[in-house]
Amino acid sequence: MRLNYGTLLIFFCMGCMFVIWQSSYRDYGGRQVDYSGLFERLLQAEKRAGELTVQLGQVVKHLHNVTNTVTNITTSSSKTEGETIREGGNASSSRVGQPSALFYLPHLREHEDSLVANVHLGKGRSGVSLVLGIPTVRRQKQSYMVNTVASLLYDLSASQKDDMVIVIFVAESDPAFVGSVTEDIQKNFPEDVRSGLLEVISPSASFYPDFSKLKSTFGDSPDRVKWRTKQNLDFSFLMMYCQPKGTFYVQLEDDIVAKVGYTDAMKKFANGLSSEDWLYLEFSQLGFIGKLFRSSDLPMIVEFFLMFHKDKPIDWLLDHILWVKVCNPERDAKHCSGEKNRMKRRHKPSLFQHVGLHSSLSGKIQKLKDKDFGKQPLFTPHENPPAEVVSSLKHYQGHSLQRAYQGLDFFWGLTPTTGDYMLIRFQKPHTVQRYLFRSGNIETNGDRFYNTTVEVEPKDKSVVDRVQKGELPQYQTSTDGFIVVGSFVNGVAEGTVDTAVQEVTAMRLVVHTDSDVWVLLSEMSIKV
Repeated sequence: MRLNYGTLLIFFCMGCMFVIWQSSYRDYGGRQVDYSGLFERLLQAEKRAGELTVQLGQVVKHLHNVTNTVTNITTSSSKTEGETIREGGNASSSRVGQPSALFYLPHLREHEDSLVANVHLGKGRSGVSLVLGIPTVRRQKQSYMVNTVASLLYDLSASQKDDMVIVIFVAESDPAFVGSVTEDIQKNFPEDVRSGLLEVISPSASFYPDFSKLKSTFGDSPDRVKWRTKQNLDFSFLMMYCQPKGTFYVQLEDDIVAKVGYTDAMKKFANGLSSEDWLYLEFSQLGFIGKLFRSSDLPMIVEFFLMFHKDKPIDWLLDHILWVKVCNPERDAKHCSGEKNRMKRRHKPSLFQHVGLHSSLSGKIQKLKDKDFGKQPLFTPHENPPAEVVSSLKHYQGHSLQRAYQGLDFFWGLTPTTGDYMLIRFQKPHTVQRYLFRSGNIETNGDRFYNTTVEVEPKDKSVVDRVQKGELPQYQTSTDGFIVVGSFVNGVAEGTVDTAVQEVTAMRLVVHTDSDVWVLLSEMSIKV
């Protein structure tokens, strides 16, 4: 029960004055009562009561500050421990919990590190607009994680990357599996890990309770009850970790693709509703994919999830939060539905599409597709100068280099090996102002060019001599009268050609190492 300290003080002072009055009023041996002394003692008591009021007020304020400090324990409390890129296989740690979690998960009290996240990759980035949370688990059939991350990073600019962080939560306690996911992310996205854009975390081994003691509800099998209960805990852990990192938190899954331009679209939609009352925004109509929350609302949401984590699936619990907040039991269901819709706003078209076939629940097949997602542009057409194009790479089905150069399709070729090339020979010489070659697309972003150079053939052969003499130090000579003017970085080759090169008769891409994957060119642009 919350005590009213002011009321207690009043009763305390009244009692003191009553005792003083009694002792002064009594007539001991016929002596007369000393009223002046009584008055003096009353003044002293009043003064002392004022001093006690100030002191108690300071104590209450101190207790309030201590309570707030404990309640707001998050990752920021342990950033000094170094949320850095993993070195030598060691992970740093970061506390993510709230004291309330101990009430709903009492087994956590037995382990001091139960609410500490193992940070395998990360730089502790915070203060961003968007925090994307992606939980992932071991799948029996196929992992979609790398393709999902590649899709999210596909068309991001440097400024967009600087204003977000993507947290991958490996919701498993098996060190070998956690290590394999960490290695895949580090291998495929080294620059984004190094910059702090990507983080990989996992829970402590003691975080999960004994799932064998769960009660079956709604006719679900024990396996399904365990799966949905664990999912509730996984989402809660991830939300608690991400809460202090940014303005908005977006819940995603590990088997999705993103629409081009999704980051700006989400921020524009959210900022346009900043003065309105809502609990979350929906950027996909499927399950929990693409739900955006204000980070300031996450503590309340997480506490609700934890309170009922053993009872219902997480999407049901989210709907129940809306019911509790806005539905009037004395009104009908139609009124309740309208009030709930006001608290969740839907963005069209959808910005995320579900692509996974095999669910994280063993044996479950999911053929869910968001009809509002629409078709993804798999290539960007450009008008290029007339040329004859040939390649040593064999194309797949109808995705030929000729069609890609004409802006009709993307090029998709079988696995490149050292020495493979794509040659563009112009019908007449041109002064090339700018070029752009983008490999991979939003759905197949892993099929990129690696260790591949962009080369041109100058019409004036003296240009090659000048490069050999070091007069054009930004370029290097190649073979067959070509000079190297650029290379692919993160799947993209883009640049200008110095006017000193003058007119060129041809351009080519040359592969210098064997690849493990096919290659796809989604954009070819040559400005003359």
